[in-house]
Amino acid sequence: MKHFIAAAACSAVLAGPAFAEEIITIPFDGSFDDATFAVESAIVGQGLVIDYVSHVGDMLNRTGADVGSDKQLFAAADIFIFCSAKISREVMEADPMNIGFCPYGIFVTEDDDGVMVGYRSYPDGPMQKVQTLLSGIVEEAVGN
Repeated sequence: MKHFIAAAACSAVLAGPAFAEEIITIPFDGSFDDATFAVESAIVGQGLVIDYVSHVGDMLNRTGADVGSDKQLFAAADIFIFCSAKISREVMEADPMNIGFCPYGIFVTEDDDGVMVGYRSYPDGPMQKVQTLLSGIVEEAVGN
């Protein structure tokens, strides 16, 4: 059931209004496990509940041969999915179609270049409240 909810959430995000998305990343000075712990702690420290952790790296590594690829994209990659009742209400009161951006996600990856923490950008206007929230969580997690 959790996988269905995550898939539905991803579909809702992808079906949202088109805008110039940017992926914002910040290098993490430490291990993948330390980064995931730091992100989880920063999210929970904001009083938020993590709804789901998507282990995308495990899935990609497990299914590569099944789809005819031998390329390893990540040594590890997780996405933390969560929402903020307060901020979500604010942005959806401004425009109910902002529901297409919910839930929010912060990812941690490890590849040949090291460990990275990131999130996607949001459009100008009310959704900047979400971007500010994510930016603050990531900055706390990476120690900035």
